[in-house]
Amino acid sequence: MSDKKKTISAPYYSIGQLRLATWRDLKRESANLANSKKGSKAEQEHIETLKDFLKDIGTIEQYFVYPGKIRLERLSQALTKEEYVSLAHNITEINRQLVSDEYLNHPTSSPAEESEHSGSDDMRELSSGQKKNYFEVLFVEDLPAKEEVALQEKLNEIREPNEQFTYDFLVQPSFQDALIALLFNPNLQAAVIRYAPPYASTNISELLKPYIQNVLKIDLENIPEYDLGPLLGEFVRQFRPELDTYYVTDTSLTDLKDSTLRQFSRIYYRKEDLQELHLGIVRGVRERFETPFFSALKEYSQKPTGIFHAMPISRGNSVFKSRWIKDFGEFYGRNMFLAETSSTTGGLDSLLQPTGTLKKAQEMAAETYGSQRTFFVTNGTSTANKIVLQAIIEPGDLVLIDRDCHKSHHYGMVLAGAYPVYLDSYPIEEYSMYGAVPLKSIKEKLIQLREAGRLDKVKMLLLTNCTFDGLVYNVQKVMQEILAIKPDMIFLWDEAWFAFAGFTYTYKQRTAMFSAKKLFHKYRSESYRKDYKNHIKQLSKGQEPSLPDPDKVCIRVYATQSTHKTLSSFRQGSMIHIWDEDFRKKSENTFLEAYMTHTSTSPNYQMLASLDVGRRQVEFEGFEMVEKSIEMAMVLRAKVTNNPQLNKYFDVLTVKDFIPDQYRETGLGEYYSPSTGWNRMEAAWEKDEFMLDPTKITLFIGRTGVDGDTFKNKYLMDQFNIQINKTSRNTVLFMTNIGTTRGSVAYLTNALLKISEQLDEQFRSLNSRESEISQKRIHSLIKEVPPLPDFSYFHSSFRAVPNVPGGNIREAYFMAYNEDNYEYISLGDCKKAMAEGRDLVASSFVIPYPPGFPVLVPGQVVSEEIINFMLALDVSEIHGYRADLGLRIFRDSVLNRQKTATALGAMGMAISKRKN
Repeated sequence: MSDKKKTISAPYYSIGQLRLATWRDLKRESANLANSKKGSKAEQEHIETLKDFLKDIGTIEQYFVYPGKIRLERLSQALTKEEYVSLAHNITEINRQLVSDEYLNHPTSSPAEESEHSGSDDMRELSSGQKKNYFEVLFVEDLPAKEEVALQEKLNEIREPNEQFTYDFLVQPSFQDALIALLFNPNLQAAVIRYAPPYASTNISELLKPYIQNVLKIDLENIPEYDLGPLLGEFVRQFRPELDTYYVTDTSLTDLKDSTLRQFSRIYYRKEDLQELHLGIVRGVRERFETPFFSALKEYSQKPTGIFHAMPISRGNSVFKSRWIKDFGEFYGRNMFLAETSSTTGGLDSLLQPTGTLKKAQEMAAETYGSQRTFFVTNGTSTANKIVLQAIIEPGDLVLIDRDCHKSHHYGMVLAGAYPVYLDSYPIEEYSMYGAVPLKSIKEKLIQLREAGRLDKVKMLLLTNCTFDGLVYNVQKVMQEILAIKPDMIFLWDEAWFAFAGFTYTYKQRTAMFSAKKLFHKYRSESYRKDYKNHIKQLSKGQEPSLPDPDKVCIRVYATQSTHKTLSSFRQGSMIHIWDEDFRKKSENTFLEAYMTHTSTSPNYQMLASLDVGRRQVEFEGFEMVEKSIEMAMVLRAKVTNNPQLNKYFDVLTVKDFIPDQYRETGLGEYYSPSTGWNRMEAAWEKDEFMLDPTKITLFIGRTGVDGDTFKNKYLMDQFNIQINKTSRNTVLFMTNIGTTRGSVAYLTNALLKISEQLDEQFRSLNSRESEISQKRIHSLIKEVPPLPDFSYFHSSFRAVPNVPGGNIREAYFMAYNEDNYEYISLGDCKKAMAEGRDLVASSFVIPYPPGFPVLVPGQVVSEEIINFMLALDVSEIHGYRADLGLRIFRDSVLNRQKTATALGAMGMAISKRKN
């Protein structure tokens, strides 16, 4: 079945794009109508087109407060009354408000209020000059138009002029309409569900269907209406968990289910005054708006103090009084230095043993990110990874780990004394990069260890989700099938590049914390117990179960996230999120010890404050900002794909370029195609073994004749000051994030156009010999790619158990501290030595950039494939390798000595086992 048949295409990627495009069409057509000749054929055509556009925009705008029903009705009336100039003016103004988001600065319930308040103080301004924070509240009830107006009037009556927060109601008549509003409207911060809303919407048009797949697949037609209110509360938690939810009912307290009581922030009865509901809504938003540590730090910075502790820079005294570094203080501003202190009192707190504002900030972060516990880390995710590994892993434990993960994990293996069992990702050789580790490979390795009697020593599975290039695992499927083999497996998901994913439903399904919570509750349900029993009955002899035993399974999941990489935080601001049902019982003490081992006693307070404020931001804007960052990525993909000047030299790599067919159950091969438009990705994100994060845009540049590193430095950076993180031999990686703007995408597109024009000029000016050389270079970049080597194996001297996966990387690492134990050999001599039967064993990590992960680790046997890969590399930065000296390997005498010691150790273990 083709990709097109398996997915639903749409002319625009998101409802936001469709909405703005329709308003732009309205603006254009209304201007044409205003300028057309009275009574002409063109005038009539513009009128008919405008009618269609107004119908379309009415279908969309029912899920937004602004511009609202009254303004839309006035536009239709202006068209009917032939007031074409006024119509064009009003449409232009609405366009301006929507594109600039300016309407959020002047929230009003109706056009009448706009005229009433024109010339007066801005409605969002407090008397002190502080701006109000505007949001919208979803109100679910099938209200007649008059009652909806009355609701807004009552709300206006109870508002206080100096409130910090102000909002408007968005009334939706049905269950389906409420869900659509949740997906479409990012301004919603609370939901009020009235008793028994009807299920079906009468407003769903063909125009909307591609954008509401998550709603259309929900079938609740046969559910009694009185159950729909509480059920809608559950779906609010699913799609927009940051929202406060309120239930208004007339069901007696004794008849309310416990699940309903737990589901909502508060339950109100119809007889209770609207003011109580209003106060509850405002209080809920105020509580989420709180930033305990940042607020305490601001307050502390304004206190007059005498400084008699360490840090002369505190209060800026050593800076602003200086004649020589005063410019440093002026650059950063006085507040930066007023907030510098080593104090842990006065409203502040200790990161190593928090009891006050930091403790509260971390608890709020845990709630936001869906974890049981969250810890702030001020020296990056590299350290966060080492903390988790040292906390969980004991010397001699086996850890299944993807070989091409971040180097911090490999060094963590050394620190913890773990025996890594390396897992190979599938190669994407055409683009000199690796994909991800297939679930089948992980299971095979586990079964191999089980057959060798080593399953009890396996402690952790460590995978990168998502990878630098954007490969994302089906986290729930991986954990479920691994727990079926080893029900107490601990998972560490490195989500350094995926911290943003928890704030939009499609992505969230593949995050560690969401998956851990979901599986935890799933395995404790009676329905799962029945499913498990049926599953076991249906297994044929010797077949592995794919469901874990509910009586044995234990959910223990850790995630490390680089908040600073994809959300708002100062550099090195990271978090550790934990969902571990045995944390208190088994891991808390060791975790806190590891945390203290790696965490500075003088953490940066500005960084901690940024983590606190970043949490507030994703509470209120995460959904909107993440959706927009995805939209920007999709826009860039389409721009490059559609432009003939750009696609002459550049290709945006698609899902099928990164993920082989066997891992794409739904068949989704690309997000965008010029022939079919946008393909919806919801089903693929739910079902496929791997997915591609669209915010990671990999551009294939082979046809430019320029390698990735040169393209990055000579073209992007030197000419346009465009910074990127990653290149491969023939690709460059661009990433969008919550800070990416339309202007940024336009600037990058323009830069690529200029580069392509430069390339045109360069190729035109080549003589025949130069052209021949250029074509060879292009051919080399496209076709002559070096084969990517798999992990070879640990030398027998460094294996935990002979002929069983798992190597003693720690011992190999520290043996190289003695320079008598190693020697250097050039890459050219390596092949000759191997042909003579010599084992070459690495004594150090060898990490080329790119690809940025070890091709060799201490104790690993050097293979011919690895040497060929290193010889073919055209990168200048290879950590652990010196071109002038060669590859650092262990001496043969050391290997023989070590081999004997390992054999004696294994013999001793065997004798001990027999005695026991």
